[in-house]
Formats: sequence, C-alpha cells, structure tokens
Amino acid sequence: MPFDRILARDRIVEAALPHIPFDGWSLPVLARAAEEAGYPPATALRVFPNGVNDALAHWCAMSDRAMVAACEADPEFAGLKIREKIARAIRLRLAPLAPHREAVRRTLGLMALPGNLPLSMRTLWATVDAVWQLAGDRATDFNYYSKRGLAAGVYSSTLLFWLEDRSEGQADTWEFLDRRIADVMAVPRAMADAKARLGKLANPFAGLAAKFRKTG
Repeated sequence: MPFDRILARDRIVEAALPHIPFDGWSLPVLARAAEEAGYPPATALRVFPNGVNDALAHWCAMSDRAMVAACEADPEFAGLKIREKIARAIRLRLAPLAPHREAVRRTLGLMALPGNLPLSMRTLWATVDAVWQLAGDRATDFNYYSKRGLAAGVYSSTLLFWLEDRSEGQADTWEFLDRRIADVMAVPRAMADAKARLGKLANPFAGLAAKFRKTG
C-alpha cells in the first residue's frame, strides 16, 4: 500500500494531542506520537519537514476539515440564515475540541509568539474563510476581506471565552457567540442606514456652490 502522507499527518497529530498539555509541542513529542500511531519515529520529520509549525498548521487544517464535514452532514444547515450558519459552523469547529482544551491553550500560547504571527494569521484566515464559504459567501470584492475580518474577531473572542467556560455543554460560550454575531451583523446595517439617511439630506454647500457659479 502506498504511503498516505495526509493520513500519516492526521494520525500523528491525533496521537500527539494527549501529550501536548504536559509536554507541549516538540519534535520528540511528534516522534513519540508517530511511533504510537504505528510509524517509525522518523516519519514525524518526514511528514512535518518544518517541525512543530507544520504540525500546528495541520491540526488547524484538520479542525477546519472536520467543521466542513460536520456542516455538510447537518440536515438543517442548508436552510439556516447566514448568521445562523456562521454560528453553527463556529460551534461545530469548537465543540469537538473540548477533550483537548488544554492542548488548545498550549497551542495558542505558542501561536502568540512573535515569530509565529504569520502562521497564526494564516491559520485564522483559513478558518474564517471556510466559515464564510459554508455560509454561502462567494464575494471577490472588498466585502471578501471585510467579512472575514469581522468573522476573525468573532471567532477569536469566542475561542478565548470557550477556553475558560465550564458551563454544561459550553452553553455560555454559545450564548456569547450569538451575542457577538448579533453585534457584528448590526454594524453593516447601521452603516448602510446611516449612508441612506445622509443621502437624503440636502447638501449644505449646494447653495454656496450655486452662488459662486453665478458670481464667477
């Protein structure tokens, strides 16, 4: 059977997760995880040539794939409103991570290091892009960036809240998520309403401009 690189990455990351809260992310941890997953220890470096950063990026990608699969398997998802789809997608991304909350915490600490900022931004962008794609967004103009920027704020703040949430079934997190989405969705509406109202107002300089045209 040919070597399946993606499958090997998945299995090694899955085997590593229980070790992360105690030992953190490191090449020795990945090598041990490779062995536990049934591969030679050297396979870790074979599939993650850039070491820990490759493993971090892959775990994020795995979580994104799981979110997409869960949304596509949800019979109610297609009929939801856009804001409901965004909330459902984020919830389906975070909920399966509950058994690995401490691994997530260690990962965020590592991602926060200045040298890992590009990786952190890249993985965050991939997640919120996947969320908007699931919500049906196909924008290619400036809205593409503004929507994802707003979603990044919602996702990041919800993730931090989720880390400290000890409510049953993370109920407090999902309420927080709904409030954040409601706040964000209100901003474009408020801007559109303000623009419409301003458009109906008389231009205060119109009279002066007419006067100068007559006397010019």
